[in-house]
Amino acid sequence: MGRTKEFDPDAALQSALELFWRRGYEATSMADLVEHLGIGKASLYATFGSKHELYLRALDRYGQAQKPVLVRELSAPGPVLPAVRGLVRRFAAEATTAATREQGCLVTNTAVELAPHDREAARRVEQSWDTIETLLHSALTRARAQGELAADRDPLALARTLFVLLQGLRVVGKASADPARVRDAAEQALALLD
Repeated sequence: MGRTKEFDPDAALQSALELFWRRGYEATSMADLVEHLGIGKASLYATFGSKHELYLRALDRYGQAQKPVLVRELSAPGPVLPAVRGLVRRFAAEATTAATREQGCLVTNTAVELAPHDREAARRVEQSWDTIETLLHSALTRARAQGELAADRDPLALARTLFVLLQGLRVVGKASADPARVRDAAEQALALLD
């Protein structure tokens, strides 16, 4: 008969996510995880596999938590452009707020740190980005159909522009001490919707 786990794997995964998000993949060692989670190394390996596998599971969990927020923001009935503007402004505010600025976005952090040389991490980053782009495209298509966006505007091109801006806001916000840089860029991008 197998031994009963002496810890909650779900709570441990959440705790690992928080540590990876705060420190990054490379700066988090297995010893750090063992200490932070309060779980023996053997139990950690038996439950989650390698550090890399644990990171990917944490990244998946992060994405699953973020997606419903975006869907709710961009799929609500009624006028669409206020929701799109609100999303861009929320990203800009988060990128310049001390509480969120230091950590940034786990997906964006992964894109910068791991995606160039880690195929599994890159695949998850692309999935997350595809979701954001698709939600923006759908919202802007609806905005054009409702007459909020001019008929000659290309919803896909606008979605891609806003998506790239959102990711840029996160990177610049994390590294820049000047919040006006992020806010001004966001407002200029929103002028494309007029």
